[in-house]
Amino acid sequence: MTPVLYLSHGAPPLADDATWTRQLATWSATLEKPKAILIVSAHWEEAPLTLGATTTVPLVYDFWGFPDHYYQVKYPAPGAPELADKVRKLLRSPQTPIHDAPDRGLDHGAYVPLVEMYPDADIPVLQVSMPSLDPQELFDLGRKLAPLRDEGVLIIGSGFFTHNLNALSQTDGTDGAPPSWSSEFDHWGAETLRQGDLDALLDFQHKAPAAAIAHPRIEHFAPLFVSLGASSSEGRGETVIDGYWYGLAKRSLQFG
Repeated sequence: MTPVLYLSHGAPPLADDATWTRQLATWSATLEKPKAILIVSAHWEEAPLTLGATTTVPLVYDFWGFPDHYYQVKYPAPGAPELADKVRKLLRSPQTPIHDAPDRGLDHGAYVPLVEMYPDADIPVLQVSMPSLDPQELFDLGRKLAPLRDEGVLIIGSGFFTHNLNALSQTDGTDGAPPSWSSEFDHWGAETLRQGDLDALLDFQHKAPAAAIAHPRIEHFAPLFVSLGASSSEGRGETVIDGYWYGLAKRSLQFG
């Protein structure tokens, strides 16, 4: 069965980080090449659940103030209309309408890591929106998508294990150490995933130390719950990448 990933996707300058790009490339090299990729990004919230483009359309450069060359990146992955049809069949019900956004390309939460992991852009990719930020609803969504793994589909939740840019601006960081709120949350998350404490993960806003600072808004942690739902590992995840990037925990995980 194809594994499930949750990865910290980085901002566009991730491409300039030789260590992180090597880690992502090494990770993908350990995986059997997927037949298609289904990705949920922290940067697309839309309800009802919406399917992105099923043809190759321009990327969404959903960031501001970066040098021009970051807006010239291309990732012309094939569309995945067959995968979109399967997603509709798995999810659609009177209580779960499915919308389409045929012109909506991959945002940076999707293409930034995929450029490093699958640079040939030869695997069909479908991005779907997060219809909610409720952990249980997203977990249930992942459960419904899990059968796709039997067909060689790589399901990826793309976020950031800690994410509070405003708090970072108040941190000196000259010694390279992450702020305490980031390291405390990261260590709690690593241990909770090691133990497979799914209840604690779903209630992380009350159970995790510094949760309100590490995730003042939870959209970057939320894709983890889609990944957890799609997995069969009962909340246990194997850390593939750890460490920090400008103080943010870049922990990324693989689930069986």
